[in-house]
Amino acid sequence: MRYTFLVLKDHPYGREMLTQLVAAGFVPPLVIEEDSPVADEERAKFYERLAGQPLPPTFDEILAGRGVRRVSVNHHNHKECEDLIEAEAPDLLILGGTRILKPNIFRKARHATLNSHPGLLPEVRGSASVAWSIYHDVPIGCTCHFIEEGIDTGAIVRRREIPVRRGQTYEELVHATLVLAGTLMVEAVTDFVQCKLAGVPQGPGGSTYRGMPPELLAEVNRKLAMGTYKHFIGDPDIRTEGTQG
Repeated sequence: MRYTFLVLKDHPYGREMLTQLVAAGFVPPLVIEEDSPVADEERAKFYERLAGQPLPPTFDEILAGRGVRRVSVNHHNHKECEDLIEAEAPDLLILGGTRILKPNIFRKARHATLNSHPGLLPEVRGSASVAWSIYHDVPIGCTCHFIEEGIDTGAIVRRREIPVRRGQTYEELVHATLVLAGTLMVEAVTDFVQCKLAGVPQGPGGSTYRGMPPELLAEVNRKLAMGTYKHFIGDPDIRTEGTQG
């Protein structure tokens, strides 16, 4: 099984996912990193959402001594990236945090392109999924899915909720989705290797969100602090350990 890993430069979401994939024995021959203003912006957003939480190793640390080819491009949807993928002819494309990809990219994989979304689908598509889940009282979780045209609309491969306990912070819950997203991707790749990878079409409904304004994020933090979020479970003294699923 050969896969190509696409990621925005230094993105912590992709660093956690690739750490788990490599630990499971799935080392990509090729990593394509986008170095762009979009990459800088998205990385900064995730660092803010993860404030105070442990960060995964860097790509240099993850891939040291493994003979992985790393190529930097200025845009994942441009021809340079398309040509790299076409020449590699991977079985899978795996997304570790990217911009929205166009069909000329995600259709280059021989079998499929996989994404692991830090929210439950179809309920919460788009950006800032943890924050919007809390704001709208939707359970928090992750979904591994196939990529198709449309934002987070592809058939679901894996979907798992994260238990939320009183006393947890927004940053802790974002970190829990970071870890779970990687875990679901490892499971999906394992299924692919065992010829068991399959998807279930998404049901109707759901909304697509953009980044959350500061005033609404303040309400999210208030709901967690005041205990008014509707999906708390368990002992309030138990923290985020064990939320990988």
